[in-house]
Amino acid sequence: MSTLAKTFITALLLLPIVAGAQTYPNRAIRIIAPFPPGAGTDILSRAVGQGLTETWGQQVVVDNRPGASGMIGADIVAKAAPDGYTLLMGSVTEAAIVQSLHGKMAYDPVKDLAPVTLVAITPLVLVIHPSIPAQSLQELIALAKAKPGQLTFGSAGNGSPHHLSGELMKTIARIDMIHVPFKGAAPAVADLLGGQISMSFVGLPPILPHVRAGKLRALAVTTARRAPVAPDVPTMEEAGLPGFDISVWFGVYVPAGTPKDIIVKLNSEISKALNRPDVKARLANQGLEVVGNSAEQFNAFFRAEIVKYAKIIKDSGAKAD
Repeated sequence: MSTLAKTFITALLLLPIVAGAQTYPNRAIRIIAPFPPGAGTDILSRAVGQGLTETWGQQVVVDNRPGASGMIGADIVAKAAPDGYTLLMGSVTEAAIVQSLHGKMAYDPVKDLAPVTLVAITPLVLVIHPSIPAQSLQELIALAKAKPGQLTFGSAGNGSPHHLSGELMKTIARIDMIHVPFKGAAPAVADLLGGQISMSFVGLPPILPHVRAGKLRALAVTTARRAPVAPDVPTMEEAGLPGFDISVWFGVYVPAGTPKDIIVKLNSEISKALNRPDVKARLANQGLEVVGNSAEQFNAFFRAEIVKYAKIIKDSGAKAD
């Protein structure tokens, strides 16, 4: 076959993709939220879906597919047609953490998913039970060193950012604490309020009422910057742990191979939907800081997060089970 003939055939094969990008979207779009209703992926999926529906006049369906630390939902998107009609509202867990905890996975986040935009970031906060005689992070570290293996920290589950925040604290501060995994953040908070565990890393908005009521004591947030909803709480770095920066983040992905034009179009409209004043204010009240960056910026951030968590997991010896 001549070079001209091969070029002609290739052009014909690309026609449907080019045409699809130009007319996109012309039917309903599905956003896979890999965690249950009410979780951050669900809240953000609905905010994005509403904005896209209003802009494009096409129905956007939020499809909750929880299970296996978000891997079930991510795998559905990884294996979907790369046409822009199946999106993933991904999170740090199934996108950047799980591959360092599990041997073989059904999908490869880097090879099988294409980043569209980083949607939002929220910090965790280290809270302790009032019975723990520590008024600051440094006092807590001193107590842990004086009582190795006696303090406990609860988390939302093995391999969660909550868990790895505790492991990073142990590594940097060189202390020995016992990890107590729970099936979600809510039961961890319940046991913390009851004094069954010493401390926990938890999401800010749901815990602030307990802190303000004096039922728990907030020592530091896990992100590099202070949280707008709790400006008086220092960062872990400010409190004495250099290099500590862990966030719970969420971003939109599409299947690898999705045409660039579609990714650019999605990126633009999702950013517009997120940056509406009413949407930003509503999400801020839930502790979510809207980002909405470029696909290239999100890709660089996402890959750096994979490296960061791989190091935390290796250094701490954290396990999935």
